[in-house]
Amino acid sequence: MTYSKLVKNAVGRLVPTIINGEEHTPFLGVGKYKPEGNRYAPKLQTNADFPLDGNKQVSNLKEALVKSGLRDGMTISTHHHFRNGDLIANHIFDIAKELGIKNLRWFPSASFPCHEHLVQYLEDGTICHIEGSMNGPLGKYTSEGKMNGTAILRSHGGRYQAVQDGEVKIDIAVIGAGTADAFGNANGVEGSSASGLLGFALADSQYADKVIMVTDNLVPFPCIPWQIQGNYVDYTVVMDKVGVPERIISGTTQITKSPDRLYLAELTADFCDATGIIREGFSFQAGAGGTSLAVGQYFAEKMRAKGIKARFARGGSNKYLVEMLEEGLVDYILDGQTFDLEGVRSMKDNANHVMTSPFTSYNYHSKGNFAGLVDVVILGATEVDVNFNANVVTHSDGQLLHGLGGWSNCLFSKTVILPVPLFRDRIPVVVDEVTTICGPGELIDVIVTERGIAINPLRTDLIEKAKNSNLPIKTIHELKAEAEKICGKPQKPSLEENIIAAIKWVDGTVIDVVRQIKK
Repeated sequence: MTYSKLVKNAVGRLVPTIINGEEHTPFLGVGKYKPEGNRYAPKLQTNADFPLDGNKQVSNLKEALVKSGLRDGMTISTHHHFRNGDLIANHIFDIAKELGIKNLRWFPSASFPCHEHLVQYLEDGTICHIEGSMNGPLGKYTSEGKMNGTAILRSHGGRYQAVQDGEVKIDIAVIGAGTADAFGNANGVEGSSASGLLGFALADSQYADKVIMVTDNLVPFPCIPWQIQGNYVDYTVVMDKVGVPERIISGTTQITKSPDRLYLAELTADFCDATGIIREGFSFQAGAGGTSLAVGQYFAEKMRAKGIKARFARGGSNKYLVEMLEEGLVDYILDGQTFDLEGVRSMKDNANHVMTSPFTSYNYHSKGNFAGLVDVVILGATEVDVNFNANVVTHSDGQLLHGLGGWSNCLFSKTVILPVPLFRDRIPVVVDEVTTICGPGELIDVIVTERGIAINPLRTDLIEKAKNSNLPIKTIHELKAEAEKICGKPQKPSLEENIIAAIKWVDGTVIDVVRQIKK
């Protein structure tokens, strides 16, 4: 959409104050926006309207959607624990098309390539626009300016915050679970479609006007453990299949075999060791990508050598993190998303493998969250600039191909490290100015590349600790110059004025926008 009234926010980006007809506050600076009022509350319900025997099962998803009052202009939410194996979201909008419903807002916690099926419903007006992290085909479709409304991307914590604050009011939430009972209690650790946990659906269950629980493994009451409580659920539905198991979780999660990426991981671990981050009782978070997994393994080697253990690791969990837990190198896994079969198994077997949610881990409008308790977090980025601002949603050509995930929320950890290659496909990663600001540089502490490590000048403590080490410490400007010497100065992406997406900061303010790529 073309927005005529734009204002400059605290990081110097021009952003609209009205998006899709609704008011939005520009980014004011870290910690500067103070919310007012009370948390949003859904309508009161009465037990008299629900079956006394607790059986809320209806015959199929279509019946549940009709009973929930599906109509034009509603907001429909789904979660992404089924990842690229999700079968539910596509089915919802097939039904909406069949019923002639139009102008729906889809509010997923993330989308995946399996949701390319929904492009046809963006084109025919069944779906107006998407507010959720987009990956792959839907991001490409949006980048080309084809979506009717403007996309809004939020972090995992930002999504919970938006629902809790009433910024996004969910009319119908459809929650898929590996196992559930007819009352609506559900978990993701049992059944052929097990995904590990259901934390991303917590806000949907708590705040949506109507909640539909869908499973392919109905068990007698009570479904134990219940990660989603049936007291929030209006209807339960049994489908033949809610997810494709081999696309939900892989049997194994693999550490990178790339020598360059392994070197990045080793340098990252060496930096943490040299600066005293790796110590008795420390905490860490790393993702499930190949480089991040390798960082975790290097951490484990150093912990064994020192005879120390970590108090907790924040997950995404995977088999390597589970091995550290069961070896006694980590006291607890605080899991936000389970990435492989060993993670699912561990969550069932290990009392110290604990389910968390965006509320506990990331919600910025609460009385504190877990992010600031983590000693070091290892994150990725598509671009970093000389002011340490980072981008995770667009590529160097301006294409919107990724979501925020929990990335923005993690920036409040005590030390934030981005291991990134100095260039990809001969395009520098360290640039003068990132295409899209997803996180302000004041919160990003260290950039690790295969040709040197840059420490944010604000972190004088880390600079002091690293100065007598053998680490290849350089300035961010030196890294940029080296990348340009090898690859040349990168061209800025060719973009239209048309705004196709807004990027939200963790407090619900608009930190940047994404513009349509030129054809």
